[in-house]
Amino acid sequence: MKVLITGAGGQLGRALQTVGPAHAEIVPATSADLDIGDADAVRSYVTAAAPQLLVNAAAYTAVDKAESDAETAFRINGEAVGYLARAAETAGARFVHVSTDFVFDGTAGIPYAPDAPTAPLGVYGASKLRGEQEAGEGALIVRTAWVYGSRGANFVRTMLRLMAERDEVRVVADQIGTPTWATSLAEGIWKLTATGATGLYHYTDSGAASWYDFAVAIQEEALAIGLLDRAIPILPIPSSAYLTPARRPHYSVLDKEVTSALIGAPAAHWRSNLRLMLREVRAQG
Repeated sequence: MKVLITGAGGQLGRALQTVGPAHAEIVPATSADLDIGDADAVRSYVTAAAPQLLVNAAAYTAVDKAESDAETAFRINGEAVGYLARAAETAGARFVHVSTDFVFDGTAGIPYAPDAPTAPLGVYGASKLRGEQEAGEGALIVRTAWVYGSRGANFVRTMLRLMAERDEVRVVADQIGTPTWATSLAEGIWKLTATGATGLYHYTDSGAASWYDFAVAIQEEALAIGLLDRAIPILPIPSSAYLTPARRPHYSVLDKEVTSALIGAPAAHWRSNLRLMLREVRAQG
């Protein structure tokens, strides 16, 4: 099976390549290879690649910058998804698209089911919701949240750096979600794809945490394996003490019951996968 992966240079794109099935002939397309916001370029690239499966792991993920750069956010997260979906259909390929918990406003207080009403709080979430609409009825859309990996810019790597440099860190404690290891997400996407499913599904690691909880776990696990050599105070703060251009949902845990039933098992707990990721960081030196 020939698989075209867009966003191949990102943390999810790399993970999809690393854990891809043995029978998959993967064609990786980075942003340097393909501007997915260019309809003609997408059409030509997909036609030439002739995949049986197209997985879109590309996205505009600068949540705060999106508030002042809505045009680019909607071009990459919205319109481009339509270009990819139509090119995949023309090529006879199945289309898989990755979306986000930010399509919800975070007021529910219970895990969001795939069919829960959407109400994004900002440009990023609205642009990702547009992408879901552009993907079309025949697509497999996988919503996820709080993704991190051993490479690239993400919360875990930022915390490791700050904890090594500073005498204390302050972390928001009133936003709740589920940290998700990119490798775990990639494995989940491949499993969902193998079922032939279409429609909306949720996939994250198991459990829930605040950003503060996550930071505490990062320090504890990093100390245990020698990635950090000292403990520093981690101070919980409210969102109101760390104002950002974009509003974040206060609660964005995703309900994965349908996904777990379909693929036969739930994902590992987020803390177990954090431990595995930190071991990867240590091995990379």
